[in-house]
Amino acid sequence: MSEDNSGSGYVGGGEYERDSKYIPDRITADGSSGWPVEPGRYRLVAARACPWANRTIVVRRLLGLEKVLSMGLCGPTHDERSWTFDLDPGGRDPVLGYERLQEAFLARDPHYDRGITVPAIVDIPTKAVVTNDFAQMTLDFSTEWRAHHREGAPDLYPEPLREEMDEVMQRVYTEVNNGVYRCGFAGSQDAYDTAYARLFTALDWLEERLTSRRYLMGGSITEADVRLFTTLARFDAVYHGHFKCNRQKLTEFPVLWAYARDLFQTPGFGDTIDFPQIKEHYYVVHADINPTQIIPQGPDTSGWLTPHGREDLGGRPFGDGSPPGPPSVDEMVPAEHGPGGIGHR
Repeated sequence: MSEDNSGSGYVGGGEYERDSKYIPDRITADGSSGWPVEPGRYRLVAARACPWANRTIVVRRLLGLEKVLSMGLCGPTHDERSWTFDLDPGGRDPVLGYERLQEAFLARDPHYDRGITVPAIVDIPTKAVVTNDFAQMTLDFSTEWRAHHREGAPDLYPEPLREEMDEVMQRVYTEVNNGVYRCGFAGSQDAYDTAYARLFTALDWLEERLTSRRYLMGGSITEADVRLFTTLARFDAVYHGHFKCNRQKLTEFPVLWAYARDLFQTPGFGDTIDFPQIKEHYYVVHADINPTQIIPQGPDTSGWLTPHGREDLGGRPFGDGSPPGPPSVDEMVPAEHGPGGIGHR
């Protein structure tokens, strides 16, 4: 039903509702949760195709956690059972030895019957999943993993801004991140019409908010920007057509399009985006929406690298910090999968 096997469904009137019951365990600095932060102990399992998992890839890069938290990547498609490690040699994650992410969930609970979702963090010694609570996961990267941040890492969840940030992020989540899904998976015309109106009301609000400030919370990047970015990066390639979010394209919002390009061209953002994997995921997995499973050739993504002019608003993208270095060779998105690239996997 959904992109992450979450078991989401419908409520009254055909309105789409995401199943948000995740494994709530947290990995904490003091270990009081039962899961202490330990370099090398855990593996982040993500998928470049998934917007929720894409957040963790971005934040891990921005904070420089690559050396202490390894990452396994699932391929862009999955069946009703689970995401799979079909990108790896032999179709197995080289650290966990698994073919399916489902195996990590069953190692935690042999009777686990909920959605097998990315992102997930797996305890390498036991090969059991610790958590798949994507919203808390990235906040903990910023707060609980602080001792292992790279020099110059930005503060993505600054304490003075948290109250307002939490409100902004909640609205972005309900109205935009999940709003596109409410449009795409609406089970009735009325549900779709309502979802469509809510989505574009929120996008208009964001267009106005970002007119006078470079980023959602002011002059520097925060977690709020990461959360909005992964939806915007997929908007024209997928949500506009596939999910019927077609009042206008992202490229037709002057401010939002410039803001999205500004982030895309910032190290840690655009270098995590794999357009062919994104399109293959949605257009192949959602066979109920796209029965032919034909993957569209467009849109032209070369515009992501055009000048955005947002530097005129001032600000410092990384605050008092600095940008991350380039990704390691084994974590680079192939050049042909980035802006202007062509072809499917």
